[in-house]
Amino acid sequence: MSLLAPIISDNGTGFSKIGFAGNSDPSFVFPTAIATRGGPSTASSRAGPPIPSKPGSLASKRGVEDLDFFIGDEAIANQKTPGYGVHYPIRHGMIDNWDHMERYWEQTIFKYLRAEPEDHYFLLTEPPLNPPENREQTAEIFFESFNIKGLYIAVQAVLALAASWSSNKVTDRSLTGTVVDSGDGVTHVIPCAEGYVIGSAIKHIPIAGRDISQFVLNLMRERGEMAVVPPEDHLKVASKVKENYSYVCQDIVKEFRKYDADPYNMFQRYTGEHTVTGRTYEVDVGYERFLAPEIFFNPEIYSSDFLTPLPEIVDGVIQQSPIDVRRGLYKNIVLSGGSTMFTHFGQRLKRDLKQIVDRRIEASEMSSGSHMRSTGVEVDVISHKRQRYAVWFGGSLLASLPEFYSYCHTKAQYEEVGPSICRRYQIFGSVN
Repeated sequence: MSLLAPIISDNGTGFSKIGFAGNSDPSFVFPTAIATRGGPSTASSRAGPPIPSKPGSLASKRGVEDLDFFIGDEAIANQKTPGYGVHYPIRHGMIDNWDHMERYWEQTIFKYLRAEPEDHYFLLTEPPLNPPENREQTAEIFFESFNIKGLYIAVQAVLALAASWSSNKVTDRSLTGTVVDSGDGVTHVIPCAEGYVIGSAIKHIPIAGRDISQFVLNLMRERGEMAVVPPEDHLKVASKVKENYSYVCQDIVKEFRKYDADPYNMFQRYTGEHTVTGRTYEVDVGYERFLAPEIFFNPEIYSSDFLTPLPEIVDGVIQQSPIDVRRGLYKNIVLSGGSTMFTHFGQRLKRDLKQIVDRRIEASEMSSGSHMRSTGVEVDVISHKRQRYAVWFGGSLLASLPEFYSYCHTKAQYEEVGPSICRRYQIFGSVN
């Protein structure tokens, strides 16, 4: 019997990407949100992960009333329905509420993909430095509750590197590189050497899509543009402005001068519709266009809590990596995630990073009395068409390979060894 296509599930803090291996785009992209009966979740306030309930079928664990829930866009639409509370089971890339996540996966498989999990292999993604206990819990849910054929849990950064092979600029298909993965909830800078994540050098940046939207909203409120927009639409308008009008400038001072000299050409008009009355409204989109992504390069304009620019973070991550892989890490900086989709983002990152590297080389030459000359360090930032869903697309590539099934943990292996089997990566043959 021919095997059905494996299912790829990339669950992020803000959005989940779901689909089948071999496709170029996910079948469904929707918010990682669940609306259940009762108030908003208090699980996030707990110190540790909730104690897992005893594995078994979903029906045996819960009453019928607990199966009354919505996920994704339906959850957002039902958040004002009396009796329902919206929960976000993933925080900062890691699963925070396992019961809600199990229900979320349940509707993802049965309602959206309309698949029978017993007939499929699954590829799931995990954030860098994900605790092995989380991997075990995931395996327990998928093998015990969904009775799947096989499971492979992949690190998001490695999949993003594989997805970059679709770029024309990539000549040698290497799994050595630095991944800048910026989604809705968190930004990671992750160095990889030959497919291995260098965990000691990973950096987290507390600036991502949600913060950019809030920053745009603050700027437009200060200019008085949000007066005509209903309060419930404020964040939606800010998100649309960020996605459709924003770009990265090369010099913030010159950009301000351009807008002041020729506002009629530089300012844009956003037209929206009131969600209740249906009336249309218009707002001017001005300096927000280039200031939105600027918080990656000058974070002090948004908050005083975090002040290190993204190029300095990337340089610091590479400098903390082993010296023999640094050239490869500078040469292959890969962008991944929706918050890296701004126009000219890659060019600005490459320019600023190149300046930092050249200054260091120049300083070392000066300190040696000009006796040692450097051949220079090649810095390159890879942008490509699959960038927005790079992790999912990388998973689709991996699961399309004939060898993928040998990398997976099967149901038989799980029953023999138990959840601890997921501490071992079969592709490397070593315990993580």
